[in-house]
Amino acid sequence: MSFTLAIVGRPNVGKSTLFNRLVGKRLALVDDQPGVTRDLREGAARLADLRFTVIDTAGLEEATDESLQGRMRKLTERAVDMADICLFMIDARAGVTPTDQIFAEILRKRSAHVILAANKGEGSAADAGVIEAYSLGLGEPIRLSAEHGEGLNDLYTHLMPLADKFAERAAEDAPEIDVSVDEDVDDMDVVPVPTNDKPLQVAVVGRPNAGKSTLINKILGDERLLTGPEAGITRDAISLRIDWVGDDGVAVPMRIFDTAGMRKKAKVQGKLEKLSVGDGLRAVKFAEVVVVLLDAGIPFEQQDLRIADLAEREGRAVVIAVNKWDIEDDKQDKLRDLKESFERLLPQLRGAPLITVSAKTGRGLDRLHAAIMKAYDVWNRRVPTAALNRWLSGMVEAHPPPAPQGKRIKLRYMTQAKTRPPGFVVMCSHPDKVPESYSRYLVNALRIDFDMPGTPIRLYMRGQNDQNPYKGRKKAPPSKLRKHTEGRRSS
Repeated sequence: MSFTLAIVGRPNVGKSTLFNRLVGKRLALVDDQPGVTRDLREGAARLADLRFTVIDTAGLEEATDESLQGRMRKLTERAVDMADICLFMIDARAGVTPTDQIFAEILRKRSAHVILAANKGEGSAADAGVIEAYSLGLGEPIRLSAEHGEGLNDLYTHLMPLADKFAERAAEDAPEIDVSVDEDVDDMDVVPVPTNDKPLQVAVVGRPNAGKSTLINKILGDERLLTGPEAGITRDAISLRIDWVGDDGVAVPMRIFDTAGMRKKAKVQGKLEKLSVGDGLRAVKFAEVVVVLLDAGIPFEQQDLRIADLAEREGRAVVIAVNKWDIEDDKQDKLRDLKESFERLLPQLRGAPLITVSAKTGRGLDRLHAAIMKAYDVWNRRVPTAALNRWLSGMVEAHPPPAPQGKRIKLRYMTQAKTRPPGFVVMCSHPDKVPESYSRYLVNALRIDFDMPGTPIRLYMRGQNDQNPYKGRKKAPPSKLRKHTEGRRSS
């Protein structure tokens, strides 16, 4: 990417709509009400032959205190300082407001390159606003319609000369990317190592106000995400790249997703919250490891269990992290109660890591890093077929499968069909007759005997076609059989 473009402006001028159009995906949440976007969201933008990084920002507010709006403004001002170019958007239909004039003055001082865009410029209703935009003193405005894709050619014309200026710098600063692959190695037998090109995808999920954004800021070592005492601050699922160094000193490339807090379905009323929760659910599906963050004061509520169960059903490696551990008094008794509740309430994740952390102080982050890497390793684990079949023989001998309706079930052969998560196939007779309890017996033993704690395990029973190949064919009528036999005798 040759340069970074930050889209700034008042709330509800269409910044997220333009962001989605430039990245070619509906990444940012869009709604008619103002103030939807709160965090900074980055994306890889494409405009004709230009490739650059675009940043969607929160709407600029006049608040400068420590209120939510004031903290949002500080985050947006930080994006202005980070970006090479600022695209200042106004609403052409509303015209230039006093707030626009204040922010135009701020951008003139803080950014070396400012491009003015009058959005919602389709139709004659926007003519007056486009002309009025000249009064901001930021040069000729681009007449845009982010919703309909109009005016992007003019945006390209403004960006092109600046892109040439930043191209040489981008070539010098481009990071080394390790893309060497040994083609002789079977990918199914080797745990893939995260690289800059394919980082480890980690989603942090939980109820509102569990401390997800605070935890990720502490991991990053930077106040990158908007935080505060208010519940439900995060709305978009924001992804951030980091090289997280563990206790062993090795930096692991990761992409961490911060998600909106998920409340009970019955409590989710507004359209915007539904969009936010849907964005978080998509992040779970894209992730490889899911960190379910609990509040130490009220752990394992019904919604926490639903979220953890969702991650398991999606087949993701799961790590349970209990936040706000620094304010707990009787830590030993609390930890014992947590482990007991975990074993009882989430038996499908038996053995998954349970880590105590403090997002505020940073304690426990090394243990969280180690737990994520171990869960990822188990999620990618492959067991040799020979070892599986020796194990299966011992399991059947110790506890033979039942014989429902007098039909004896024979477990003949077992192999691992996939990883991520581990999936096993057992070839047997009458696969539809194998009870669920016997499958659970095998899955629980797989976890213990092959050291696969916590990861989702899929076990499939398949029938084996070893019967008479002529079974089921129609028999020839007796008259035809006699004629065929007589014909052979006469010949």
